[in-house]
Amino acid sequence: MKMKIVWNNTVIAESEDFRIVERRFYFPPSSVQKQYLKKNGKNYFSRWKGTADCYDLIVDGKKNEDAALSYEKPLEGLEKIKGYFSFSDEVQLIKGIVQK
Repeated sequence: MKMKIVWNNTVIAESEDFRIVERRFYFPPSSVQKQYLKKNGKNYFSRWKGTADCYDLIVDGKKNEDAALSYEKPLEGLEKIKGYFSFSDEVQLIKGIVQK
C-alpha cells in the first residue's frame, strides 16, 4: 500500500516503504521532496525514540513550522527509522494510493 503526505496542495512524500512507530508514519528520505523542507535548528525529544531534528515545510511562500522531524540517531532498537521523516497532524496523510 502506498502512503502519501500532502500539504498546501503539494505532495511532500510518497512511498510504499514507510515505517510505523507509535502510530506515526515514517517516510524514507528518498521519498521526500526535500526542496520543501528547511531544518529550523530545533529539536524534539522523545524518551522512547531519542532526539529528532525539526523541519519547517515551506510551499508557495506558506510556512508550516515544525511540520516534520527526523531521528538521525534514534535510540537502540529503533534503527529502522534512522533518517526517515515523520510529519505533524497538520499535513494530510492519504492511505492506499495506487498509481500506475
